[in-house]
Amino acid sequence: MRLLTRLLAASALIAAVPVLAAETKDSAVTAPQAAPALTLERVFASPSLAGPVPRAVKLSPDGRYVTVLRNRPDDRERYDLWGFDRKAGEWRMLVDSKKLSSGRELSEAEKMQRERQRIGDLKGIVSYEWTADSQTVLVPIDGDLILAGLDGSVRKIAGTKGGELDPSLSPKGAHVAFLRDQRLYFGPVDGKSEPQPVTPAETAATVHWGEAEFVAQEEMNRFKGYWWSPDGARLAVERFDEAKVGTVTRAAIGADGTRTFEQRYPAAGTPNADVSLWVIGADGQSRVQVDLGSDKDIYLARVDWAPDGKTLYVQREDRAQTRLDMLKIDPATGKAEVLFTETAAKGSWINLSDGYRFLAGGSLIWTSERDGFAHLYHFKAGRWTQLTKGEWVVTDLLGVDQKTGRVTFLGTKDDVLAPQVYAFDLKHPDKLDRLTDLAFHNSAAMDRKGQTLVVTRSADAQPPQSYLADATGKRLAWIEENRVEGLHPYAPFLASHRKAEFGTIPAEDGTPLHWMMITPPLEPGKRYPVFSYHYGGPHAQVVAKGWQGALAQAIVDKGYIYFAIDGRGSDNRGVAFESALGRAMGTVEVADQLAGARYLKSLAFVDPARVSTFGWSYGGYMTLKMLEQHPGEWAAGIAVAPVTRWELYDTHYTERYLGDPNKEPKVYETSGALKDAAKITDPLLLIHGMADDNVVFENSTALIAKLQGEAVPFEMMLYPGFTHRIGGPKVAKHLYETVFRFLDRHGVGSGQ
Repeated sequence: MRLLTRLLAASALIAAVPVLAAETKDSAVTAPQAAPALTLERVFASPSLAGPVPRAVKLSPDGRYVTVLRNRPDDRERYDLWGFDRKAGEWRMLVDSKKLSSGRELSEAEKMQRERQRIGDLKGIVSYEWTADSQTVLVPIDGDLILAGLDGSVRKIAGTKGGELDPSLSPKGAHVAFLRDQRLYFGPVDGKSEPQPVTPAETAATVHWGEAEFVAQEEMNRFKGYWWSPDGARLAVERFDEAKVGTVTRAAIGADGTRTFEQRYPAAGTPNADVSLWVIGADGQSRVQVDLGSDKDIYLARVDWAPDGKTLYVQREDRAQTRLDMLKIDPATGKAEVLFTETAAKGSWINLSDGYRFLAGGSLIWTSERDGFAHLYHFKAGRWTQLTKGEWVVTDLLGVDQKTGRVTFLGTKDDVLAPQVYAFDLKHPDKLDRLTDLAFHNSAAMDRKGQTLVVTRSADAQPPQSYLADATGKRLAWIEENRVEGLHPYAPFLASHRKAEFGTIPAEDGTPLHWMMITPPLEPGKRYPVFSYHYGGPHAQVVAKGWQGALAQAIVDKGYIYFAIDGRGSDNRGVAFESALGRAMGTVEVADQLAGARYLKSLAFVDPARVSTFGWSYGGYMTLKMLEQHPGEWAAGIAVAPVTRWELYDTHYTERYLGDPNKEPKVYETSGALKDAAKITDPLLLIHGMADDNVVFENSTALIAKLQGEAVPFEMMLYPGFTHRIGGPKVAKHLYETVFRFLDRHGVGSGQ
């Protein structure tokens, strides 16, 4: 789904304010021997205990500047643009979001787009793009398009009215394209003339040009609906018509009233948008439709131009998501041929990926799960060469240096709980070089030429750090060292930091399942309550050897053991491990959480009568299924924003795992959480945002009605105006205090 995985850790974020290493070199102080208790209020307050959290690290095209979006010490959700001049050796703020902000409320389309990108709670600058000459940055802010020069100049792009979506610069930087009123506009950035529409006006309000349809944004990790050719002379443009997509009335229940929105939502088993692809000249005069085949009920998964611009490549996925065709398109005529096809293993599905690169000469580095694990392959002249292999996975292809033939990627070869960066020569793929430190959990990005790395890493007591490295992994400079010392926000709490422990237990079929545990200081003979956190669904991994976040430590400071286990179906363990969920959601992953609970109860320091469980989104669904199937195994359960009826969720996610509800209704009935809701006998706390547009509030109202109709007692906390993300300094504190009061009230908490 890309259901929002509310991991308690913040390890996925690039962390900390960029400072020079020299500035922190001599600032170490001895950590205090007695640390204050870490409160929920402090966890959600500013500044962030992980250190300030930069986003979107980029290199300017000329390589001189490293730029980041840095959040403010007094407002962890507001971001400004900062840059490090590698020649001058200094940082400075390039764009102050408060000075540019108009305070204009975002349109509903902008809000929903941010929800799809999981940045709906951020303020200020949330994205930016360098011009080709490395002298100017395109900054969308409050719906306006601003060109900010390194000389301090600021200019609004002529002809923009506010509310423009998806702006992007042409490859040479002289032109800008954006969406307005469901059409694609194009124009120069020099201010001499205004951008003009290059797509036709449509009479039907259901037609959109240049925009990614709902399921592409929500589930396919594709947020763009138009793609520049390398020379900027043409654009590949998506057109979709939602006329056949069902309309739902989504209520956004707020503190000051209720607003309703008529939203086109492709629920499982119902029609998707009708999607087509066109090649349009930047002058808007020429327009050619791409042949996507006779079957119209398909997904437009990915679109890419060849490096020379002579070919357009399109990934076409069938509705069942068991076949992916790579189409080779002549952009002059729109004619297509199938270059190759990926077919899912029996009982599995295609996992879309961004781990591929088209190379000069027409060959391709490609990520495939055809041998049961995600690995890299080289496709050249119609032949495949497997480049990596083994019972581990490539999690991301970072870059390819075409001059040297060096390929750099992120993978789990050494440890599934701590990904590392590796590289190899195309001529000798069996010789892997590891470029990062095994002591850290790593992620990375790379420049287009495959020569410069930006590595983000974290460890148990080390919030995320980021640094610039060359192609061999040698660190060139810290982007942010983020050492926990001196005035670092987490420094006062370091002395009481409790280290995470890891291990495995077998599933019913013998498969090893990874768990993580953080305990308070254990007193001999004393038994402790457990706060177990779970997600459980596909495309998520909870257990990892990185920074677990301050919230986990605060829970431990309250006297709980913090515990998590990844069951079958979770990410980065291969096709067989993940496909155990096929047509079987709410079964094997529930059994694996039960195995974790029983392991906990076997430990002498665990109070077996006080093992509670907490889950958000798919995890909320899991809480319900766990309590329904195994009464008495968990002392209490908390379900936040749970899916209760899979028929309410969208096509691309739900049908991938459960099939078509029109053909397999029994699968949906069994996988849903309503049928057996009356079997819940343990204390249940239900939490939901009343304006949730992802797992819509109807999921909880259906459950509420079912529980009430069956006279099943439960407790509930609703948050008016909040979507799938329920947050903010005060509200997040309120949510978790509600959780712990609930546990105490039922005698299964720590009492703190």
